[in-house]
Amino acid sequence: MLIALKESMIEGESVKVEQLPNEFIKATPVMNTLMHHGYEAYFVGGSVRDLIMGKKSHDVDIATSAYPAEVQEIFPKTFDLGIQHGTVLVLANDDQYEITTFRTESTYQDYRRPDHVTFVRSLKEDLKRRDFKMNALAMNIDGEVIDLFAGIDDIKHRTISAVGVAKERFFEDALRMMRAVRFASQLDFKIEQDTFAAIIEHHQLLRKISIERIQVELLKMFAGKNPQRGLRYFIDSSCYQSCPQMIDKKEALDYLCKHLTKGIRESQTWLLLCVLFDFNEKQARRFLQQWKCSNAVIQLVVPSIHLFKKRLNQSLTSFDMYQLGMDRLALIESCLFVFDVVRDKHIKEKYEQLPIHKIQDLAINGSDILMDLHLQQGRWLGDFLKETQEKVVNEQWPNQRIFLLEKAKEYFENYK
Repeated sequence: MLIALKESMIEGESVKVEQLPNEFIKATPVMNTLMHHGYEAYFVGGSVRDLIMGKKSHDVDIATSAYPAEVQEIFPKTFDLGIQHGTVLVLANDDQYEITTFRTESTYQDYRRPDHVTFVRSLKEDLKRRDFKMNALAMNIDGEVIDLFAGIDDIKHRTISAVGVAKERFFEDALRMMRAVRFASQLDFKIEQDTFAAIIEHHQLLRKISIERIQVELLKMFAGKNPQRGLRYFIDSSCYQSCPQMIDKKEALDYLCKHLTKGIRESQTWLLLCVLFDFNEKQARRFLQQWKCSNAVIQLVVPSIHLFKKRLNQSLTSFDMYQLGMDRLALIESCLFVFDVVRDKHIKEKYEQLPIHKIQDLAINGSDILMDLHLQQGRWLGDFLKETQEKVVNEQWPNQRIFLLEKAKEYFENYK
């Protein structure tokens, strides 16, 4: 829902926000300081878009006509955040603000970084290089929104369209194509026809972009307000064909799109993709490594795959639950909706009622067995402890020290 905008146009290019939220008000002293020294200063980008949509922003971005060196002269506490691109981090009033100089950019030989950046004094020149019209908005400290490219109109019509010629924007930074499908999901907006046509034509440029940057957009797309819309654009634009190990996975992605009725988090995304792509554990590990997933995510997802496939057709045994652990169990259950399988609401209670939850919960350990029984170490010991865990979990053996030591002695004799 759009916030109330005062219908007082300034040269046909601005409207006014009647009441600024606190995160904007807190930043006005920084803006005032810049203006006191004779420079222009505006709130820009996504924070202004979110404000107009009535959404809360976690932080605000400030753009100024002051060059980086001039910003550093004005404020006593600054850090070079990306000074070659015009961004200086300013510390003021126990907060920090990224202040970026108005700039224009040269050609982009690698489709993601300009050959060089030119600092300018013109807000219009700066806004011209933005990706989408809804993001090419600026606002002064009085709440006047400068809209040079009909960004507010796009927001009203829930549309994503490129600033200027879409092809040129995507050649400047090919990641903008993934940002478009991500915004379609996050905001539940449609992508304007010419902008989408340019994505279809140039999706191969994504291969020039680091997979870490693509991963960020992909995960935000899956976690969005309407992931079906974003995923549909991702598929229909053929962007998936330019992503690792997805080129032949249209059928699986189509299935996911049809059944993805709500946003999903990172671990759910990777587990569902691995299962729908029918990867075994080795293939899944390689897939997740290619996508630069963290070790924590890989350790959570990969051991879940086999038993997730089993869970689609039957309930898990006590030992299945023990092997998985509560985190993986919860992950599996949270993904069942995609396959129209009913979630077990009592899974946590069932897990907590298991006799043991890890090998350390056994009444004995390897050292106990070797020292108490004076037996030789060997492969038999690991095999015995593995069997013991299963027997105890399934309540075939009691978790009692004397009983388990006796079983260890029997096992060693039979093993010989």
